[in-house]
Amino acid sequence: MSYLLTSMQRKKCSLKLYTRFLIGNRNRYSAAELSRVTPESVAHDAIDRWLVSSRRTPSQLWQHTCSMVNRKIGYLVCDDSLLDKRFSRKNELAKKQYSGNEHGLVNGICIVNFLWTSGTEYIPVDYRIYHRENDDLTKNDHFRNMLDTAEKRGFSPECVLMDSWYSSVENLKHIAKKNWHWICNLKSNRLVSVEKGSYLPITDLPLAEKQVRKVWLKEFGFVLVCKLVATNGDITSLATNDLSLENYEDFTDHFQKRWKIEEFHRGIKQTTGIEGCKSVKADSQRTHIFSAFVAFVRLERQRLKSGVSWYEQKASIVRLATRVYLANA
Repeated sequence: MSYLLTSMQRKKCSLKLYTRFLIGNRNRYSAAELSRVTPESVAHDAIDRWLVSSRRTPSQLWQHTCSMVNRKIGYLVCDDSLLDKRFSRKNELAKKQYSGNEHGLVNGICIVNFLWTSGTEYIPVDYRIYHRENDDLTKNDHFRNMLDTAEKRGFSPECVLMDSWYSSVENLKHIAKKNWHWICNLKSNRLVSVEKGSYLPITDLPLAEKQVRKVWLKEFGFVLVCKLVATNGDITSLATNDLSLENYEDFTDHFQKRWKIEEFHRGIKQTTGIEGCKSVKADSQRTHIFSAFVAFVRLERQRLKSGVSWYEQKASIVRLATRVYLANA
């Protein structure tokens, strides 16, 4: 009888509880750990069942972010990020993939992300888990699908920003057909023409410092190009179909907004434990990843409201716990 009463008193896991756990925890993102710390007496097997059965999808993220964006202005930024799963070889979503951080192959889960910003915000509006064995879709397929979804949701961004991985002719035309502008960096072997019928690699195009030049991008059409020199001397070739961006500073200032997604990738990994799910099941990983996105949105909403960074919000929770411990030690 006592066992029955105890079972009846057990609570179920929820998205609200799980996302708060991701924010409040530091390094143990397991069902067992949540069961230990929750005041609601949720059994770890109930949490495991919730992770498997919750069936959260990327499209549901929009419910949490739609009120935070202005769909008629700003930028849509796309890039992918790898969740490190090198010690989880039986993970159903993980496989060996290239990691920019490691400059080599790492066992992990690749996520293609869509971020909205007007310059100060970090609002993830869509994402896709790249797992071609499951849906036969490439990263570029996911990119175009998210562009179509954004259009259906009423977005008309000032510009779509991406790196050279997503700068294929097919992708550029897909954006242009929506009457949207794009800015991206181009790989060194992309061919441009300044004279009809004569092409040269963009890296061989003579460009003075801070010069913007109109050229014909092979298989696309007229674009403006310039070169961006990093502090370490690396040179990036930029291109855009916005032929009004003849001023170098305006051109490069727009492209610099692309770095928001790099900061987002670092932030969501360091504050939500998105890489920390211990389950090897695909459904559990999907729910955990979705929950991490929702947790980040909570942190970003508070940052926009109070000015307190994501990292300071996390630190304040630990600081409070440490203060209570010291007071009672």
